[in-house]
Amino acid sequence: MSQTERHRRLRLLLNKLNKQRKQQAGKIDILCNDLISAQRGFIQRLYTISFAAEFYRSLLGSPDLNHLLARADRVIRQELPGTGVAFYLRQSDGCERHSFVGDEMFACEQTGPQEYLTPELVEGICKSNKICTLSELASIDPAGDLKGLRRFSIVTLPLNDLGRSLGFMLLWRPSPLTVGAEEIGRVEPVMCGLSQAIRGARVPLPSTD
Repeated sequence: MSQTERHRRLRLLLNKLNKQRKQQAGKIDILCNDLISAQRGFIQRLYTISFAAEFYRSLLGSPDLNHLLARADRVIRQELPGTGVAFYLRQSDGCERHSFVGDEMFACEQTGPQEYLTPELVEGICKSNKICTLSELASIDPAGDLKGLRRFSIVTLPLNDLGRSLGFMLLWRPSPLTVGAEEIGRVEPVMCGLSQAIRGARVPLPSTD
């Protein structure tokens, strides 16, 4: 075998080895990324469970509905700093709003988005029974004037009892701050438990007479 042929075969072998090495390195990178992603997902799930446990613990022993909502308000504000919170609960004659003292950052705000939610829009949000952002609110009430609401980043999360709307929780921040999808994802899992607690707080206690 000539020297030239040996060099040619050697180059082919080296090219093949380099190609295999690159393929193996790519597979290792993919595996490492998958492991890191799985670990992050696991940590996020643990955090979500921890927040839910703390949230439900804070609601225990609430003597009445107002106290229950005040506790829920406080824990959610601690979880989402700088976020305004309000609860809208359906009544036979419309919706009743429950809101509490907000963060200091809102002191400069003369009004929040609550002042721009008309009874028609509130009822539409309740009937939608789903998470709504400002764009969804525009489709709920196409004829409504949402100019005032556009000063805020808004999201509503439904409160429901076995599919029946009890109302919703309003989260908001003054623009240009936003209520992000990740933050919504941290709070949304506790809405079912909160809905059940609200239902329980509304049920009259049996008479002891």
